[in-house]
Formats: sequence, C-alpha cells, structure tokens
Amino acid sequence: MQTARGPRVLIVEDETLVSMLIEDMVGDCGGYVVGPAATFEQAIAIALDEDLDLAILDVNVAGLVVYPVADILRHRGIPFMFVTGYDSSIVPARYQHERVLMKPFSYETFSDAFDPIVAERRAALAI
Repeated sequence: MQTARGPRVLIVEDETLVSMLIEDMVGDCGGYVVGPAATFEQAIAIALDEDLDLAILDVNVAGLVVYPVADILRHRGIPFMFVTGYDSSIVPARYQHERVLMKPFSYETFSDAFDPIVAERRAALAI
C-alpha cells in the first residue's frame, strides 16, 4: 500500500549510523520509512503486521541472520533487498535472485538497487 508519501519501506539495520544513512536515502528516493527495526524481534513483528511495499534487510542483525524476516516478507509477497558488509556468498541460494547491496555503498548504488524494486512493486499493485 503506497502512501501519498511514497512506498512504505521497512529498514532492518542494527547499526544506528548506517540506519540513519539508509533512512535518508529512502527519503531521497521518495520512500516512507517504517521502523527502522534495530532488533530481530522488532523486524519480525513489523514484517508480520505492517502494510509494507518493500524492505531493506541487513543480513546480520545483532548476531542473528535476517533470513526468517525475509521468509515472512516473501510469503506476504513483499519484495526486499539485502545489505551486508560480508561477502555476498553469505546469502543462501534460495535468495540468489534477490538484490544484495554491499556496504559501504553510495547514493547512486542504493538508488540503482532501490528504484527498480519500487517500479516492480508499483506494476504488481496496478494489476
């Protein structure tokens, strides 16, 4: 459900400064931030209950992998992308077709990953 403010975007990131940077980038791209979720528990709760258009998921949240959150989002039909400071091979094969943004990233790199997901979501909701 996109709002007048743009797509509703869940951010799952436990590093405050990185989260703030992603929040700014989402806003600059026209999105509305839901969360952010800094803990695994917060991420699960939001992924289960909130109206979302897409999500940006840090692979490692306070020592826990975020894949159960991704599973919930996938089950709900909500697109997502991963961000990680680790090698992209850390992402399981079942997510091989999802976008993985490597930290650190620039605004341009973020926008190049974010904008197509928004466009795909808009097209899917128009059906």
